[in-house]
Amino acid sequence: MQSIARFCGQCSCGCPELFFDPAAPEEKQVVITDDFGQRVEMSLDQFGSIVELAKNGSLDNLTVVH
Repeated sequence: MQSIARFCGQCSCGCPELFFDPAAPEEKQVVITDDFGQRVEMSLDQFGSIVELAKNGSLDNLTVVH
């Protein structure tokens, strides 16, 4: 698997991470791991839908500061 992005900053403590696995079946090529060892697998099309929502601002309200 190829690491694409780590989501927690400057540590190496098992942070959530985004991977691409070209050897996996198409429906499982994008892998997101969390810091508890769990993983979510999805297709490039499914991940593209998330990226599109982020680009058009639909996810902006998820980062509300309390």
